[in-house]
Amino acid sequence: MHRDLVLMLLADARLPVAGHTQSGTLEPAVRDGLGADGVPAYARSRLRTVTTVEAAAAVVARHLVLGRGAADLEDLEEAWEARSPSAPLREASRRQGRALLRLARRTWPGAVALDALPPAPPRALVLGAVAASLELDAAGLARLVGYDDVQTVCAASLKLLPLDPTVVTGWVAALLPDVEALTASVSHLTDVDDLPAPGSPLIEAWAQAHAVTSRRLFHA
Repeated sequence: MHRDLVLMLLADARLPVAGHTQSGTLEPAVRDGLGADGVPAYARSRLRTVTTVEAAAAVVARHLVLGRGAADLEDLEEAWEARSPSAPLREASRRQGRALLRLARRTWPGAVALDALPPAPPRALVLGAVAASLELDAAGLARLVGYDDVQTVCAASLKLLPLDPTVVTGWVAALLPDVEALTASVSHLTDVDDLPAPGSPLIEAWAQAHAVTSRRLFHA
């Protein structure tokens, strides 16, 4: 199976891995007053902060699974937690990780690298193990994480705001250079200590508020 086709499969928004339940924290941002004209900048901000941490963790997880194994993944999980201070964001990532792990085990039952994962792993670690199992390279993995985040935010905007889908597609296209910049910034990483730590206090605050909201379209 060609690795580009695997990446297309994993980037497909129709996969049953909880992506359709996520807005990338856009829903509480819109509730707090973010308008349609602010969505591209919001997605770009996520790429440079929350998503950079996730992509870096996925890339390092891939490297560790290929080289050493489970003990190092536990250290990586701790480092990811330290760089993800919002409990709701961590919980959402673990929920997506469980869904993705279930999908991967059903789809690729011979992927032994998945057995190295710690209990209740975040999505980034599962993606790293999947990439190691399917021989996906680090750049392709980072690109997948970045693109998936852009796609999540932009798709959610269609449900939250009165928008023309062609406009939203244009946003995704315009953000592709930012995805490529993210890829270049993390695809060389191999060590847990090199995990970047950019912060986004406003996104974290929105996630905290959203977690206790009773009326919402998206889980996170």
